[in-house]
Amino acid sequence: MTIVRVVVVDDRRLVAEALASALRVRGHRVPAVAAPLSRAAELVAAKQPEVCLFGTATPEADGALEPLARIHRETPRTAVVVLGPVPRPRGVAAVFAAGARGYVREDERVEGVERAMARARSGEPAVTPQLLREAFAELLHPRSAPDAEGTRLAGLLTEREADVLRRIVDGEDTRLIATGLGVAQSTARTHVQRLLSKLGTTSRLEAAALAVRTGLLEQLPAARLPRPRRP
Repeated sequence: MTIVRVVVVDDRRLVAEALASALRVRGHRVPAVAAPLSRAAELVAAKQPEVCLFGTATPEADGALEPLARIHRETPRTAVVVLGPVPRPRGVAAVFAAGARGYVREDERVEGVERAMARARSGEPAVTPQLLREAFAELLHPRSAPDAEGTRLAGLLTEREADVLRRIVDGEDTRLIATGLGVAQSTARTHVQRLLSKLGTTSRLEAAALAVRTGLLEQLPAARLPRPRRP
């Protein structure tokens, strides 16, 4: 087994800590663990690891891979391996275009993560044939109908809730959501809670991940532009 100096970053702190602990037990050097992903570039620059494990539940979301791209620009000697969900072709392409050297499913056993780290450290692409088959199956057999789960969830939401979901995916906090909707922050929080309840999620991050994974955003009606105020 190749011993690797690696840092672990993930928006889910508990996930990052668990993976780091497993790697330390197996002899790897893990000088730092961090959450959220926005800290990844600074951490890598400070610790100069051989590999960065970059965990993200939403690799296809706008801006999700910017910290990865920054690592590639500023600390190119560090190989980045992304840990994410079963990807679609767009997700795989986005990850490698941002500068990653590997992609591993987030439910992969620690032995598989170790193999990916070793390959990335040696300069080789770290992606399994099985994952590539899963990712590109959609290209060979494109779906003729919209994602059924995304369509079902879209039917549950009001126009206002759909607008709130778009803003959550864009990373807006309660203040920005309230400003964008032209309502009080307490009213915005109520809309957010109703949205989370309808989606069966417990956090905004989980709701955003669900929206990307199921194609829910593509099933929502086009957002209406705000009406200009009368002078």
